Amino acid sequence: MTKVLEGLNPAQQEAVQTMSGPVLILAGAGSGKTKTLTHRIAALIESGVLPHEILALTFTNKAAREMKSRIAGLVGEHVARYLWMGTFHSICTRILRQEAELLGYTRDFTIYDTTDSKSVIKHIIKDMQLDEKIYKPNVVLARISLAKNQLLSPTSYSSNREYTMQDRFARIPEVSHIYMEYNRRLKACNAMDFDDLLMNMNILLQQNKEVRQKYQEIFQYVLVDEYQDTNYSQYLIVKTLAEPQNNICVVGDDAQ
Repeated sequence: MTKVLEGLNPAQQEAVQTMSGPVLILAGAGSGKTKTLTHRIAALIESGVLPHEILALTFTNKAAREMKSRIAGLVGEHVARYLWMGTFHSICTRILRQEAELLGYTRDFTIYDTTDSKSVIKHIIKDMQLDEKIYKPNVVLARISLAKNQLLSPTSYSSNREYTMQDRFARIPEVSHIYMEYNRRLKACNAMDFDDLLMNMNILLQQNKEVRQKYQEIFQYVLVDEYQDTNYSQYLIVKTLAEPQNNICVVGDDAQ
């Protein structure tokens, strides 16, 4: 543990050594937030927590690689390799591939990037004979993405007065129907877009008690870097996975 605490100031040491229960770490840019999180993970392992019981979520693959490398330097690569560490999307993909059948997909489902998604929407707009100058694919996709990040299904979206009124004011009242058809076409192709990875993870956890309990038991400790960047969908995933132990540590900059 002495090695884990080396180079840390008193506040960082306190954050690293406070291991049980919920911990919120607020710090500004360049103050060592990620370093603190890295050393905290190493401290958990040093205290006897198995690496595969630790889930560490980041917002970029680069951040995940850097953190894992730093942790390997503290506890060894042979230990660090078993950590569940990565972006929200990569971790959700890993779990969804294991549980895909429960959602009506196969494990080899395709992940559509933004270009793929825009292409599908463009074809739907054309098939629905809508004005492509008004129904711009990037605008429609942004509306669908917003809905998915608020966990609104096409049915929920179409019955949500706030969203449908916004669409009417923007002269794109058919967004709800495009959303419905977009989801149908993706499912028919055994595909998910980036937002589906988060939305389907939430559906999996909320609708399947056995799966929810399985991953709650696996992840004894949950840590999140750059927590200020989480949206509602990501927040709910973190909240659900951290229960019932509530050994959750989030690091963020409240000025951001």
